[in-house]
Amino acid sequence: MAGMDPFLAGFALRDIEAGGVRIRAAIGGAGPPLLLLHGHPQTHATWHAVAPPLAERFSVVAMDLRGYGDSEKPEGGERHVNYAKRAMAADAVAVMRALGHERFAVVGHDRGGRVAHRMALDHPQAVTRLAVLDIAPTATMYARTDKAFATAYFWWFFLIQPAPLPERLMGADPEFFLRTHLDGQSKTPGVPGSNLFAEYLRVYRDPATRHAICEDYRAAATIDLEHDAADAQRRVEVPLLALWGAKGTVGRTYDVLATWREKALDVSGHALDCGHTLQEERPDLVLAALDAFLG
Repeated sequence: MAGMDPFLAGFALRDIEAGGVRIRAAIGGAGPPLLLLHGHPQTHATWHAVAPPLAERFSVVAMDLRGYGDSEKPEGGERHVNYAKRAMAADAVAVMRALGHERFAVVGHDRGGRVAHRMALDHPQAVTRLAVLDIAPTATMYARTDKAFATAYFWWFFLIQPAPLPERLMGADPEFFLRTHLDGQSKTPGVPGSNLFAEYLRVYRDPATRHAICEDYRAAATIDLEHDAADAQRRVEVPLLALWGAKGTVGRTYDVLATWREKALDVSGHALDCGHTLQEERPDLVLAALDAFLG
């Protein structure tokens, strides 16, 4: 598909074959390459307030992760391997190479941050800088789960249940589930806006999307943890910026910088005055932090 992106001003939409999986990407700007990866339940449209200003200095690629948005939604495969962060990271590297970018900086929010973390380990030659938004490392969060975290992040334990239980329950009223989820994460009134919510709901109504989301979380609770355990002694070697919402669960539950210093050699970062979805709630602060970090 070709055309202009309705959410990211000045960006063109492309479908790119990445290792046999079709990935939707929005592309804009000129300069050093920069990859933006969204989380759940968003799509690349979550970067609508951040990507255009960044495109004044960078060649920006904002892609829909496999299973999300308008990217292809393969079956989960044995042991959810097709939604392992290793597979999703390989998609992203393939997309960037298809666009002529062998080395690039990456910014990932939520699930996208987990993909970016795995990418920095699996493809260290490709990643120049890594920014993760409102996450602690997956293995850390599971290992330190308590009642407070399980209550606040109930979907980490609901979506991993065997198919088709969560898929059918979500499918009974996708709009209610999505609205409840987003309202619980955003601490900024009016975020996301009605047009952005409608876009997220458009893809969330697709049963294939809901199944892919569950497979993403099932992989995170199984095969991703195995990959993390195998790499427990490795560290991300490129500079890592961690940003988080001061009003969100991650910021209240963890010493975020300390968790990332267990996984990376060069860590900096700080909290922002918002909830979970930093790039939608406080794009001004995200841009300021990225400007300083990316140089």
